[in-house]
Amino acid sequence: MARVTAKGPDPAKVASHVYKKIFENKLIRVFDVRFKPGDKTEVHWHPNHLAYVLEDSSIEIRPLKGEVMKVSAKAGDTVWLDAGHHSAVNNGKKDMHALIVEFKGSVKKIGK
Repeated sequence: MARVTAKGPDPAKVASHVYKKIFENKLIRVFDVRFKPGDKTEVHWHPNHLAYVLEDSSIEIRPLKGEVMKVSAKAGDTVWLDAGHHSAVNNGKKDMHALIVEFKGSVKKIGK
């Protein structure tokens, strides 16, 4: 079982088959994330984070509370996700490849 932080399971521990940490400092943590078709993760927690999509793909994000989010994105798209617990699964026929940037401090949204 993975170490549980104050917020929840760390994706680097419970989903190391898809999350590869490539950078970390006191402000951010960056993952190279690759889901092959059929790959899924256990429930884990992220602070506020941004996904930069590297290949056209789709994925299902399953929050602990709320509805399943079916995210389809093209290479170059960015997707914002608020802090929280979720699991994820690639139900598509293509690999999903993205960079995930977690923000360690508070992040203020600017604009709309």
